[in-house]
Order: sequence, then C-alpha cells, then structure tokens
Amino acid sequence: MDTSVAPPLPVANPLTEFFWEGTRAHKLLILRCQSCGHFVHYPRPVCERCLSEDLAPEEVSGNATLYSYTITMKPWHPFWVDKVPYVLASVELPEQPDLKMLTNIVECEHDALEIGMPVEVTFRQVAAELTLPFFKPVGS
Repeated sequence: MDTSVAPPLPVANPLTEFFWEGTRAHKLLILRCQSCGHFVHYPRPVCERCLSEDLAPEEVSGNATLYSYTITMKPWHPFWVDKVPYVLASVELPEQPDLKMLTNIVECEHDALEIGMPVEVTFRQVAAELTLPFFKPVGS
C-alpha cells in the first residue's frame, strides 16, 4: 500500500455502498434483479431488462475474460504518477453475457495481454479506507 499520495476516493451512496463493503471483505458483489434474475452493473436503481426496482447484491465468481484494454501512459491523478504504465481494462463476467466491468489488469506483462484471456479477481488495499478489485491472469 502506497501512502505517499492518497488515491481519489469513491463517494459511496446508498446505491453503491454494498459494492465498497464487498471489496473490503474481498467479495465481488453485483446487483441482481430479484424479479427476472438479470445482473445490473454499474449499480442503478432499476433493472434495465424488466424495470423492476427489486435489486439486491449478489456475490459473483470473480472469474472473467479480458474483453478490451489500453495501456495508460499518462497519470490522471498524482496517486498514479509512480504507477504508469498500467493496464485499464474491460472484463466480461461469465455470470451473464455482456456483464462487464472496468478494472486494472495486474501481475501480467503487457506483451502477454490477449483479448479473451481468462482472468480472476484479486483485491488490493490501495489506501487505509479503499480496497479495489483488480484482475490478474488465471493462475498467476
């Protein structure tokens, strides 16, 4: 954990607090519609499929496939200055087609990245009050 510069912190609200509580407990939680079973991510108050407001957090497997990525060369905040280059990625979770989340890929050389490669969640505490879900190649 680097404490020289604090990272930008998310502002949790009633709709997102479950996600941040989950990351602190090393659980990947995604909202799921209790009416039709559709996963909803990013967190929203209404299911995009059936318009139900009956959503609840559910733990997902933490497995994913690398859908797309970019190697970021320029830090957008002072916290990232000593961390560039890093991989900003979109991963697709197997629980549902097109269920994607933005993340960073870690523990992988940049030239080893391949679209479609299997990845798995790993949690890292980046500040005293912030744990983030990153993804790494399966088995790394």
